[in-house]
Amino acid sequence: MRLLVIEDDKHLSDTICATTRDLYETEQAFDGEEGLYLAEQNIYDAIVLDVMMPGLSGYEVLGRLRQQGILTPVLILTAKDGIDDKIRGFQQGADDYLVKPFHREELLLRLEAILRRSVGGFKQHTLLFKELKLNLKSREVQIGEAPVLLNGKQIDLLEYLINNKNIILTKEQIFDRVWGMDSSTANTVIEVYVSNLRKKFKPFGYDKYIKTIRGMGYMLTENGDDHE
Repeated sequence: MRLLVIEDDKHLSDTICATTRDLYETEQAFDGEEGLYLAEQNIYDAIVLDVMMPGLSGYEVLGRLRQQGILTPVLILTAKDGIDDKIRGFQQGADDYLVKPFHREELLLRLEAILRRSVGGFKQHTLLFKELKLNLKSREVQIGEAPVLLNGKQIDLLEYLINNKNIILTKEQIFDRVWGMDSSTANTVIEVYVSNLRKKFKPFGYDKYIKTIRGMGYMLTENGDDHE
């Protein structure tokens, strides 16, 4: 899963990335403006957001994201433990609050908790869609008891689709999330990967759940309508 860390203390930011690297692919921003720009791409599964930063504060970043309708789960970090600060964070749309200094285990548990609430199927590092299971640690996929052999980018694409099921994802969002905003690969690669994913799912009847939204992008839908 993809995690954005917005923290101006580089040492702490690097520590958070090292702490979460077994479970998350992390990206860093060291001020509010950069963090807001990256978060606005809406390609992350969760955001760790420091409150006290130069320029835009964490509260301002969070407020602007929620005003735009970006609902990515946000874990606020702060050195303050006052109730007023917590209330302000939750009023702006924070999902949880963690006071510095904190223990590694608490950070991981709080991230898991907000992801569980937002994704629903996140349990024991597993994403669920109907009878499909995607283990985020082993990167293995099963439908029922049968393994489905997928390569790296196919797994990344499937993860993004599951995390946003019943939501239309544009090709730009998919490309930025799976291949990265700085990738030199042409975004036509998305069509190839979606087609291959459908082929892998067809023996199980799961190809029908990946729907093409003409002129917009793709959506993993639970109703199984035709995908064209």
